[in-house]
Amino acid sequence: MPEITMPKLSDTMTEGTLLRWRKKKGDKVEVGDILAEVETDKATMEMEAFEEGTLADIYVPEGGKVVVGAAIALVLGDGEKAGDKPKASAPATSTSTAELSTPQARPAVSTGRPLTPRARAAALRSGGGAVGGNVNAGVRVKSTPLARKIADARGVRLDAVKGTGPGGRVIAFDVENAPVGGAAPAAAGASPVAAILPTPIAGMPETKVPLSGMRRVIAERLLASKTQIPHFYLTIEIDAAPMMAFRKEYIAASGGKITFNDIALSAVARAAMQKPKVNAAFAGDSIIEYGSVNLSVAIAVEDGLVTPVIRDAQNLSLQQISAAVKDLALRARDKKLKPDEYAGGTITVSNLGSYGIEQFCAIVNPPQAAILAVGAIVKKPVVNERDEIEIGHRMSITLSGDHRVVDGAVAAEYMTVLRKLLESPALLLL
Repeated sequence: MPEITMPKLSDTMTEGTLLRWRKKKGDKVEVGDILAEVETDKATMEMEAFEEGTLADIYVPEGGKVVVGAAIALVLGDGEKAGDKPKASAPATSTSTAELSTPQARPAVSTGRPLTPRARAAALRSGGGAVGGNVNAGVRVKSTPLARKIADARGVRLDAVKGTGPGGRVIAFDVENAPVGGAAPAAAGASPVAAILPTPIAGMPETKVPLSGMRRVIAERLLASKTQIPHFYLTIEIDAAPMMAFRKEYIAASGGKITFNDIALSAVARAAMQKPKVNAAFAGDSIIEYGSVNLSVAIAVEDGLVTPVIRDAQNLSLQQISAAVKDLALRARDKKLKPDEYAGGTITVSNLGSYGIEQFCAIVNPPQAAILAVGAIVKKPVVNERDEIEIGHRMSITLSGDHRVVDGAVAAEYMTVLRKLLESPALLLL
C-alpha cells in the first residue's frame, strides 16, 4: 500500500503547489505515468508514478500547497485494501504556508522510505565515496538508515539536524535540507537574530504582497550566503572595442547572431579551465575543484531570479552557447525547465549590462566559490598608449569570491586570463 509523497523536484524546494491531477481516483497507474502537475519554487513540473496499481485515494485537492515528503495520494496493488488514511496526509488548501513550514506541522514520512526513488539512487550511488567521510562515527541519534547514509555522503552531522520523523527521528528529508558540513549543534539557549520588520506608517498607502515560493527561497539562500560565506570582490575594466569589432566580423562572416553576453560567457568558461581553483566549491572539510565548467547563468523571471546551467561550457562554440542561453531563458520564463537543468553549476555569471548597469557586486551562489558580475559597455574618455585622451569603450567585470576557497591572488590571476580572452576574443575560436 504505497503512499505517494510530494517529491523534492529541485535542490531548494521545500513545498509544492499541486496544480492539476492528471489521474483521477480509481484510475490504473503504471510506472512512468504522469500523476500530476506540480509548481515548485522554480518551475511547473510533471510528477511521475514510481509504483503501479490503482489510484485509490487523493489526499490533496488541486491548488493545495504541500511540503516535501507529505503524503498526497494512495496507490494500491492488486489484492490490497485501503486502511485508515495516514496521519501524515497533507493539509488542505486553507492551511497557511507558514504553518506548513514549521517542523511541528511537517508531515512525517514513514521511516526507512526515501523521499523519491531518485533520492534513494543518489544515496546508494554515493557508496563509500562520501564527500564528508564517515562524519557520524560514534554519533548516537535516532535516524533512518537512508538518512544516515545521505548524511555521511553529504558530510552532515546527524546530531546537528532536527528530526521531524516519528518521535523526533531524523529522516532523509531532514538531512537533505540541512547545511552541509561537520558543524556541531548550536549551543543551548542560542537563538537566531530577530528580523527587523517594518511597522505601519500612519497615513501611508501600502500593498502587502505575499512571498511566492521562489521569492522565499531566494531570501533564505542569499541571507545564508551573505552571512555564512566570507565574500571578497575584485573588479577589472576591460577595453571592449576589440570585442565589439569581433562580434561585428563574426556575424558578417558566419551569418549567426551572437551577443556580448555570449562572448562573456564563453570567456568565463575558458578562463575557468585555465585557472580551475575558482571553478570550485567548499565541502566542509575539503575543497572540490571541478574538471569541467558547468556555467550557471542568472536569468530574471517574474518572481525573481533563476540560474539554469550550461554544461561543459568550455567545449561549446559561441553559436552553441548563444543557442543554449536563449533556450534556457525562454523556458525559465515559462517555468518549463527540468530539475536537472538547475543542478550541478560550478561557477555563475550575472549580466545586468542590458539594464544599463555599469558595475555591481553579485552574491556568491552556494556552494559555488565564485560569481562574475558583468556590466554594460560604456563610452568614456580614456588615455591611449601615446598618453592622449580619446573616446573608448569600457566594460567592468566584478568577481565575488568565497575566501574559504579562493584567495585574492588566485582570483586576480583568473581575472587576468579573463581580460586577455575578452580583449583578444579571436582566441575563443581556437
